Amino acid sequence: MKKVQWGIIGPGSIAQNFADGLADCDSGVLAALASTSAERRENFGTRNHVAPHKRYDAYEKLLADPGIDAVYISTPHPWHAEWAVKAMQAGKAVLVEKPAGMNGAEVVMLTEVAAQTGSFLMEAFMYRCHPQIARLLDVIKSGEIGKICHIKATFGFAAAYSASSRLYDRALGGGGILDVGCYPMSLARLVAGSEPITLRGTGLMSPSGVDEVAYAIMCFASGVTAEISCAVSRAMDNQVVVQGEKGSITLLDPWIPGRNAAPAHSTIVIKTGETERREAIAAPKMLFAYEAEVASAAIKAGKQEAPYPAMSWADSIGNNLALDRWRAELGYATVNEDPKLNRLSPKLIPAGGQKIPHITLPGMDRAMSQLVLGCDNKDDIASGAIVWDAWMDAGGNAFDTGFVYGGGNHEKVLGQWISNRGVAKDVVTIVKGAHTPYCLPDAIAVQLEISLQRLQLSHAPIYIMHRDNPEVPVGEFVDALNKLHSKGLIGIFGGSNWSVPRLKAANDYAKAKGLQPFRLLNNNLSLAVMEKPVWAGCVTSNTPETLAFLRQTHTPHLSWSSQARGYFLPEALRGRLPADTAPETCFGSEANAERRKRAEQLAKDLGVSAHNIATAWVLGQSFPSLALVGPRSVGEIISTLPGFGLHLTPQQMAWLNLEGDFAVLM
Repeated sequence: MKKVQWGIIGPGSIAQNFADGLADCDSGVLAALASTSAERRENFGTRNHVAPHKRYDAYEKLLADPGIDAVYISTPHPWHAEWAVKAMQAGKAVLVEKPAGMNGAEVVMLTEVAAQTGSFLMEAFMYRCHPQIARLLDVIKSGEIGKICHIKATFGFAAAYSASSRLYDRALGGGGILDVGCYPMSLARLVAGSEPITLRGTGLMSPSGVDEVAYAIMCFASGVTAEISCAVSRAMDNQVVVQGEKGSITLLDPWIPGRNAAPAHSTIVIKTGETERREAIAAPKMLFAYEAEVASAAIKAGKQEAPYPAMSWADSIGNNLALDRWRAELGYATVNEDPKLNRLSPKLIPAGGQKIPHITLPGMDRAMSQLVLGCDNKDDIASGAIVWDAWMDAGGNAFDTGFVYGGGNHEKVLGQWISNRGVAKDVVTIVKGAHTPYCLPDAIAVQLEISLQRLQLSHAPIYIMHRDNPEVPVGEFVDALNKLHSKGLIGIFGGSNWSVPRLKAANDYAKAKGLQPFRLLNNNLSLAVMEKPVWAGCVTSNTPETLAFLRQTHTPHLSWSSQARGYFLPEALRGRLPADTAPETCFGSEANAERRKRAEQLAKDLGVSAHNIATAWVLGQSFPSLALVGPRSVGEIISTLPGFGLHLTPQQMAWLNLEGDFAVLM
């Protein structure tokens, strides 16, 4: 069969190693390169026999070449994820140098794009493809050294400090953890077979703000402990020791056997009791040839992931999330995580697809997306921006936040993103306050001032009281909110977890006094009826009385947990929430199980998911209905979009809610 035709983006020193590996690879061959440097294109192309017309002066030109099957990305760290995304969107298989992203969120993004495009994706840890790692795992599996107890792994070298060096430049993703610490972290996780449950780190930071020496100690759920270290300013022994109950295995040269030349033979030392033996691991090719072969063979076989023990998607996500934790221990935030420097994310929403519809509510001066994005799960701008940028690309412009979310940090992070993108006048930010026990008239203005400061806004287009306090006369809340409205600090306002009688009383008071009424009810509403309150004080609108009120008054409703906390997802995807607030805990019942069954049946007939049917049911009400959703990734946004192309008939809406006969629906 024809060899995989490879292109290289970023032809530097490590790219030369990969090119040398391809030269000794049975399944792949180097066919093109791209660099913005004419000198580098000429030198690299000539050395590696790349045809002159395949030496591109722009990365985009290489990606547009229909003769290129796969792309090896070896740019500086901050551009790994961006060009990996663009390559997969161009239909190319991707081998991306470590770290695949500047943080775990970027790597999640990569795997979702790979799944969306059907692309091969692999993070390039060449040592994982070398025969000695397979032998290490075989010895462990044999039980010869007994149950694994402890792992020690180091990777460090001494490079003179220079603020402009790639190794020390924060703008280029410098530092030991990202450059070489990812190796011992990946091996410790591989041997332990899980993610660390505890991680503590220390080290030295360079004057340029990156780690020059870093140490970490970890404990895994199995009881395995590990100590790992890395450095760009300190030479280390660069070995791995795996300690078992009966003995140990030492890898004398775990990371670069053969020093990137052929052969790449290595030696492991196995000790059991008083016995020690040295095993020579034969590797006649140079180190990168094994990686090139693993990736090329998987691509030829139509695979999307490399075979074990090369890095799987889940492995890459876990490794980069662990690196995030390690860096956080030292206080090292990358430029992608810097609140004021965060770059615009790549375009991740497929072009030409369904967009989130918009609606203009009474009293509003701008339209808002009918789906509202909950912002209670992003602790930093690096992970938040990826989702929020994609939300805007999908047509979403409404964001829901609350004074209590993340102890205030979630408002700060969202506010920084709004400021960075300059979209304050384009988005509709829903600000919530007055959560129990501070559900008091005097607390509303104080909390609003703090929220607006965090969000870097002068006005909240929509303000919602997070809770009601029946012990307070409803008129006091109406008066307090109208004062803020008259000052221009809030636009329309409403109540979350309010009963219909209290809402009616508030609006009767407002009408009698000539004041602005509550214009929005923000309770739970989903196809599945909430059987157990998700949290104390939660109120559902999925009752005959409330639904009748909404229909009669045409009151806009913004539903939280509109998708019943994932109740309509496939069973394997429902278990990520704590047991006390899980879908089955809060929504489990025979009636809801029947609703889910009907949603699955209708979804099959319409070619969508039950999850989409549930979204369409909420948005398809006869009163203005908006839905609050909480996707934690771009993939979860994309999976929601098909629900907007559905226009359920009144008969289908009724049948889903256990009324009517399915026979009349189709």
